[in-house]
Amino acid sequence: MSGFDDTLKVAPREAKTSGTRPTQRARVKGVAERRSEGFLILAVLLCWLAIGIAAASLWPIYQTGRYPVLVGVAVLLGTVIAGFGARFRWPSWVLIVTGFAAFLAVGVPLAVPDEAVSGVLPSVRGLLDLVSGIALGWKQLLTIALPVGAYQALLVPALLLVLAVTIVSISVALRARWGELAVIPPIVLFLVGIVFGPERVGTPGWLALALLGVTLLTLVWRRWRRRREAIRRLARSTPDAEGRPLATAGETGLGVRGIVAGGVILLLAGGASVAASSALPSANDRRVLRTAIVQPFDPRDYPSPLAGFRRYLRDDKTGQVQFRITGLPEGARIRIATLDSYDGVVYAVGSSAVDSASGTFVRIPSSVDQSATKGTALNLTVQVAGYSGVWLPTVGRFESIDFTGSDAARLNDAFYYNNTSGTAAVLGGLHAGDHFELRAVLPEQPTSSQLAAATPGAESVPPIGVIPDDLAQHLDGYVSGKDAPGDRLVAMLDGLKKEGYISHGLDPDQPASRSGHAADRITELFTDPRMIGDAEQYSVAAALMARQLGFPARVVFGFAPQGSGSTLEVTGADVSAWIEIDTAQYGWVTVDPNPPVRPIPDEQPQDPTKIARPQSVVPPPADKVDPKQSQTTPDSTQSEPDALDPALVVLLQVLRIGGFTLLIVLILSAPFLLIVAAKLRRRRIRRRADSALQRIRGGWDEFADAVMDHGLQPPPAATRSEVAGVVGTLPSRVLAAVADRAVFAPGEADPADADRVWDAVGELRASLDHGLNRRQRLLALVSLRSLGGYSVRGLLRRTGHKGGAA
Repeated sequence: MSGFDDTLKVAPREAKTSGTRPTQRARVKGVAERRSEGFLILAVLLCWLAIGIAAASLWPIYQTGRYPVLVGVAVLLGTVIAGFGARFRWPSWVLIVTGFAAFLAVGVPLAVPDEAVSGVLPSVRGLLDLVSGIALGWKQLLTIALPVGAYQALLVPALLLVLAVTIVSISVALRARWGELAVIPPIVLFLVGIVFGPERVGTPGWLALALLGVTLLTLVWRRWRRRREAIRRLARSTPDAEGRPLATAGETGLGVRGIVAGGVILLLAGGASVAASSALPSANDRRVLRTAIVQPFDPRDYPSPLAGFRRYLRDDKTGQVQFRITGLPEGARIRIATLDSYDGVVYAVGSSAVDSASGTFVRIPSSVDQSATKGTALNLTVQVAGYSGVWLPTVGRFESIDFTGSDAARLNDAFYYNNTSGTAAVLGGLHAGDHFELRAVLPEQPTSSQLAAATPGAESVPPIGVIPDDLAQHLDGYVSGKDAPGDRLVAMLDGLKKEGYISHGLDPDQPASRSGHAADRITELFTDPRMIGDAEQYSVAAALMARQLGFPARVVFGFAPQGSGSTLEVTGADVSAWIEIDTAQYGWVTVDPNPPVRPIPDEQPQDPTKIARPQSVVPPPADKVDPKQSQTTPDSTQSEPDALDPALVVLLQVLRIGGFTLLIVLILSAPFLLIVAAKLRRRRIRRRADSALQRIRGGWDEFADAVMDHGLQPPPAATRSEVAGVVGTLPSRVLAAVADRAVFAPGEADPADADRVWDAVGELRASLDHGLNRRQRLLALVSLRSLGGYSVRGLLRRTGHKGGAA
């Protein structure tokens, strides 16, 4: 009956428990639901804050009012998708499909606004650009000048990043067991903004500190909340002395120390970061993807445009219209290319020897800000006629360009610009019929007196490779008596214009003038009796002299049309070259160093005294014998022995060829001879060891090495018996037994046994070669399998020293 009574005692307790627990669980569940609402809101707000700060790192890339709108819509849309995913427990593939569908729905009006219908609805072309931008937009961001604005489909990467980061971060925050991992996606977004950002620091330091603060706050809050829930669960399961749950006491004070500690950590980390950034030397330039990627257009792949200077001056090119330009002011020059790198052969765009900023060309999304340039705003229209090439004509400081015509789309995608040099280029080149509208600023130029008071600027240019001879000597003559940098510069320019004459060398009525601007041609310009050349030589000479005076200088190749009018026809006769000099007061200044066109004087005789002096012929005395006649016979007799025996000639030739052949064979066989010599050296050290035991060990090692060289593979750490078993012959087993007996026997080894071991080793080595052809025996002879570890180190020991290895 006791079992029955016990059952009766237990049953009411179970009924009571089952009746009270649902009420308690419902109450706990209601508290949890109320608490989870606040948790959801706070978790989402922290994610929003981190994503917003991280998205701000992309602002230096875009800098357009459309970007904040894109970020706001992407964050809201990603939050809705992540919220539904958390509510209905969507798997990851459903989140991906839903996110991509939302991306397609809002992508065109947000990321490709120019292709949207009425600014809201997506178009077919816009969807194609949107999808292609997922793969191509990343590289385009690195090959286009910043900021890109809303140019083409370059906002696509930003939309994809922000939307994906929002979905992943909020999903992790709401659904993952370790919600702290939600801080990782915003950090990734922030790093992407830095890596894809400008070369110069564009992200302020406080932004990184703000993201760090939000990250630490999230981690501290998550830890505090987990600790509080753990304490609550423990309190609910542990009643106090009166039987009440401990969870009702002191809830507001839980984790206060954790929050305080987190705040202290945040303050210390922020203060340390600020102190470190202030103490370290500031560097505006940094290494990002933009500096490492190979740009699509490299000017060094094309010949220097200055090298083809005189092709525009040929008879068939002089009168040919290169292009027609509308809106060009009188006296303005048309830039084709700016050249700043001189290697003694050509002046080129950019430098292959150094990282020259003038050699980096990027695409221009909208326009270049020239608001700091004082000058005249220009609106030019250019129609290409006979001109062709990759270099695009520009005027002054470039602002923006619009291509028109049937080939406008190709030209727009192929346009590249370098703001350092002001040079523009088109991949594939310009052709007859191309049109474009150019907006630029024509800078104000200082007068000659203002230039004389100028000082050198701070712009960097590649170093000069070669200084032509006599250039420094002529420069000293030009600037003698001048002390101020500007005065010396003006004196140098005046000296060139005073001494120089213009001749292209194409007119037969003009003196010869060799083309080119290499160092020898510039030397010739200064060393000839008359200084004759054209703009190709004078511009290079002036730029090199200005560099010697301390002024950063470069050569500009282009056209200098004469006259004025609404539309000018620029012909080959207008081709010219000039220099630009960087000054501290006016920046880059345009200077024409070319002498005026004037008659070239006749060349004066180089040694007039010899021409003026009369020559008198003094006949030799009649009674003296002509010495040439007396030397005729000896000379003829001495020339006969010079002929060698044909057999000797053949022998010397054979010896010469044989000697070269033997030398080549020795060079090729030297590595193999070295291997053979090393093995002979090792064999000698082992055979001449101090003791008989060492010689026996060395003999066995010699045989084991021969086994390895012949391609047999004993097991790792094999015993002597196992090595002999791999060989499979009775003499090898006997040798292994003799070596083991000598090593492990208590007495001293017999020297006679050592001699017999080495005799057996020689026979066994020969037996290993049986059945092998000549090639296999040579391969075993030069094998490197046995030349390792102790074998190589032992080669350096002198014979007779303690050596050998077991």
